[in-house]
Amino acid sequence: MFDYLIVGAGSAGCVLAARLSEDPSVSVCLVEAGPADRSVLIHCPGGLALMARQTGINWAFQTTPQPGLAGRRGYQPRGRVLGGSSSINAMIYIRGQHEDYDFWAEQGNPGWSWDEVKPFFLKAEHNERGSNAWHARGGPLNVADLRSPNPLSAAFVQAGQQAGWPLNADFNGATQEGVGLYQVTQKNGERWSAARAYLAPSLGRSNLQVLTGARVLRVLFEGRRACGLEIQQGGARRELQARREVILAAGALQSPQILQLSGVGAGSALQRLGIAVVHDLPAVGEHLHDHLDSIIVVDAPRMAQSFGLSFGGVMRLARAAVEWRTQRSGMLTTNFAEAGGFIRSRPEEPAPDLQLHFVVGKLADHGRRTLLGHGISCHVCVLRPKSRGRITLASADPLAAPQIDPGYLSDPDDLPRMVRGVKLMRSLLQQPALAAYGGRERPESAGAQTDAQIEAFIRGHADTIYHPVGSCRMGPAEAGNVVDARLRVHGLQGLRVVDASIMPRVTSGNTNAPVIMIAEKAAAMIRADAAA
Repeated sequence: MFDYLIVGAGSAGCVLAARLSEDPSVSVCLVEAGPADRSVLIHCPGGLALMARQTGINWAFQTTPQPGLAGRRGYQPRGRVLGGSSSINAMIYIRGQHEDYDFWAEQGNPGWSWDEVKPFFLKAEHNERGSNAWHARGGPLNVADLRSPNPLSAAFVQAGQQAGWPLNADFNGATQEGVGLYQVTQKNGERWSAARAYLAPSLGRSNLQVLTGARVLRVLFEGRRACGLEIQQGGARRELQARREVILAAGALQSPQILQLSGVGAGSALQRLGIAVVHDLPAVGEHLHDHLDSIIVVDAPRMAQSFGLSFGGVMRLARAAVEWRTQRSGMLTTNFAEAGGFIRSRPEEPAPDLQLHFVVGKLADHGRRTLLGHGISCHVCVLRPKSRGRITLASADPLAAPQIDPGYLSDPDDLPRMVRGVKLMRSLLQQPALAAYGGRERPESAGAQTDAQIEAFIRGHADTIYHPVGSCRMGPAEAGNVVDARLRVHGLQGLRVVDASIMPRVTSGNTNAPVIMIAEKAAAMIRADAAA
């Protein structure tokens, strides 16, 4: 028996466990399906290159066949370890545009405007650059400049300026627009995941229990009140009881799945699978969306400082491994996507609608396919896609993966923006600062020159850049939403969802920092509600 049961030790779950257990009068249990975060591949930033292949700490989901992607299945890596996706991501710290949160508030969510969420970003943050109007020191989440940025990242930033975009030294400041180097969630040359930042300092508390290797099978109810969880751990099933609340923080793919397995969702669909309906809430799993990403890869043997498979490259990596082990500096402190930008696909766009990620190596199939030699990659995604999909159950088996249908390119607005983005990205890569290396675009994209050819290239090669959101959308019940502005599931008691699934619309950029903010705000609301 615990006061609070938290499902999922990802970015949101770690924050919730740490903040709620600050009160010694309450008991908290954090339930995680994966193992502890002991792997050196997690803590060494450069280990990111192998994360897509590490299925022991990665759910490694697949989407349903996507009509918008020529019938292909997409890859959906998600963290399955303490820290969740913050233990396997590219560590980029981006909050999004201020208008993102004002939009959330305008959708009937009081308390979620930029001015109202900003204090929770600041509460979380310890920025090594110091505090100012936009940043804070003293929070658990360490935000730093890269220790040893690759010279090619500086060349990308210079090329972006040559292409006509402004230099932006702080994407989380007054404006997001421009090109520059990303700040990262690292500390002393190591990944600083939510588990390192929030959970590890809290593990000595007697009122916090963390269960690893524990699969949540369903939420238990007494009438319409959530009262516990059924879990499977070590081959045995057992129940955990909650005095106050059950909090789902399993992410945009699995929080709706757990709700549906528990009898909360579209009643007719649940009945067809033989699941007893606790609450008919058709919005569960709907409105799923994601940042679809298109990549241009450039072969460039003269870019010897890039990550690549060659004799010289392997020797440099061997030296870099020694440097990281002894000094926590050097090549392996990279997050690979060291630089990027936020740009407008057309001058008349009111704000940047595209994001660029520049990778100091040749990336193919999320790093699961090896390309020999040296070179670079550049990504472009549409920041506020209009395409929507859904999460549904493949079966009533709680151990089966959910059916993930992001609905990529199902809205006609998204593809033309991405076509414009590919053209702008190609223009940047052809600027003198990068063209001086004599690189050549790989054939799969180089042959796409007309709009129709670029469309075909996108449909044949684009995939996620790992930002699924929206499947337990926040907003008024009458507008077809799952949770209210205090993240309580509509029509039920004692049950909240706290993760990226509650976003009414995806933020303009990487989603890890916003999820940590959501959890900081949720923890404050939960404590306030308990005291009321």
